[in-house]
Amino acid sequence: MPRVTIRVQAEVFDSTHETTALLAGQAEVGGVGAFTGFVRGGGSLVALELEHYPGMTETMMRQIAESACARFGLVGCTIIHRVGRLKVGAPIVLVLCASAHRAAALEATEFMMDWLKTHAPFWKREEFADGHSAWVEPRACDDAATTRWGTLGA
Repeated sequence: MPRVTIRVQAEVFDSTHETTALLAGQAEVGGVGAFTGFVRGGGSLVALELEHYPGMTETMMRQIAESACARFGLVGCTIIHRVGRLKVGAPIVLVLCASAHRAAALEATEFMMDWLKTHAPFWKREEFADGHSAWVEPRACDDAATTRWGTLGA
């Protein structure tokens, strides 16, 4: 049974600690795919406020993780997504995928990020230097990236 860790939290995560926890006792791991997302600046953006639907968010994150484990033969994976007000440069999301082989770990990481972006119930509001804010709308390019994987199931 793959080791799956799912968390939604306001606190910053430590990717080294999370990788060590994922690998503990897992002798068959040959590679870990890792992605850390950050609040990207530009256009006078100063912060991003992230909200989520407790319970529903974690359920969807777990479905995505379990689907990736089955589809790519992962030994385990970790998804940590932050919520709250995050300034430009702050880490938002960590995805780790451990497998026997590099290709599966990297592909699973991309799969999970595509599905998280389009199906996990998070809402993002951008805050700008002049004081105005705006909700982030879904992007067609994110939806297109997800459709290449077919259905969420394995």
